[in-house]
Amino acid sequence: MAVYTLPELPYDYSELEPVISPQIIELHHDKHHAAYVKGANDTLEQLAEARDKEQWGSVNGLEKNLAFHLSGHILHSIYWHNMTGDGGGEPLEKDGVGELADAIAESFGSFAGFKAQLTKAAATTQGSGWGVLAYEPLSGRLIVEQVYDHQGNVGQGSVPILVFDAWEHAFYLQYKNQKVDFIDAMWAVVNWQDVARRYEAAKARTDVLLLAPRAT
Repeated sequence: MAVYTLPELPYDYSELEPVISPQIIELHHDKHHAAYVKGANDTLEQLAEARDKEQWGSVNGLEKNLAFHLSGHILHSIYWHNMTGDGGGEPLEKDGVGELADAIAESFGSFAGFKAQLTKAAATTQGSGWGVLAYEPLSGRLIVEQVYDHQGNVGQGSVPILVFDAWEHAFYLQYKNQKVDFIDAMWAVVNWQDVARRYEAAKARTDVLLLAPRAT
């Protein structure tokens, strides 16, 4: 039985128009995300076979494949929920997301500063990657990460709460090679309610890094 499964979209393919076309959403979810799910499951089976046969010649490649596919599955699962047709703007206290707004201001100085940093991080990825707003549990602050592929250049223990997909398959059919235009447009569909829930959940996890586990 498969360990990982493709989650259903939380909306119709047309929900994010005109920012993202229905064709892109369908291909992105049904083909690309599905491929990462299959890749993660296939790699787990291959690792199990390697253990059973005690054949470790391909372990380096398999571990890289697992990190790639599993991280792709996780980031895409967050990505779909990070967006809504009724999104955009910025997080505000009157909308019930004041704690997130305060955390952004504390961590980046202002919403404008945060928006500029995440936009640049996503738009300037070399090749394929993501721009990510993450909760960093050691400091209790928010940070921006520029992720290579799905798994590279990531701080250990950080929890992604808002992700911008900067892979070409996320935008090329509609925006051609204008990645910057796509990233700029993405701000109009950010689901701040979802981001705020992820922030609260990440912040509530205590001793997540286990830097000094408590004695029992």
